[in-house]
Amino acid sequence: MKKLFFLVTVALFSINENMAQSQTTEKEAVKNVVQSAYIDGLQNEGDKEKIEAGFHPDFYLLGIDKDDKMWRYAIKDWKAKAVEQRLKGELPLKGDKHVTANYKSIDITGNSAVVKLEYLVGGKRIYTDYLSLYKFDSGWKIVSKIFYKH
Repeated sequence: MKKLFFLVTVALFSINENMAQSQTTEKEAVKNVVQSAYIDGLQNEGDKEKIEAGFHPDFYLLGIDKDDKMWRYAIKDWKAKAVEQRLKGELPLKGDKHVTANYKSIDITGNSAVVKLEYLVGGKRIYTDYLSLYKFDSGWKIVSKIFYKH
């Protein structure tokens, strides 16, 4: 009986450990997509390939105006603006204009994830961003963003 209890305990521990490792691996994958496509590719570099690798083509940035009307900004337009800034020599950002992120949380359920991060410029918090991602056959893709401006 003690052997059976021991074997069951070891099996359950192994299953839980594997699930935790899988969750950690997925969180790393999500963070890497956000860092590469959003922070580095879109904000700091204007790198078309990085942006396209991490954003779904149907992505929208959503916001609200002072009169509570919602607006949206498509990734195709945002990407075009970033690429144009790069061509003009305005990107990559350096020094006190460089964008970094402080990752506050990454929550994953199945093939969906939400990332909460602090968006920093020159070390100063400018926004709190909430990015939604889905895992497609090709990997994690950012599908939407809402934010709070500090």
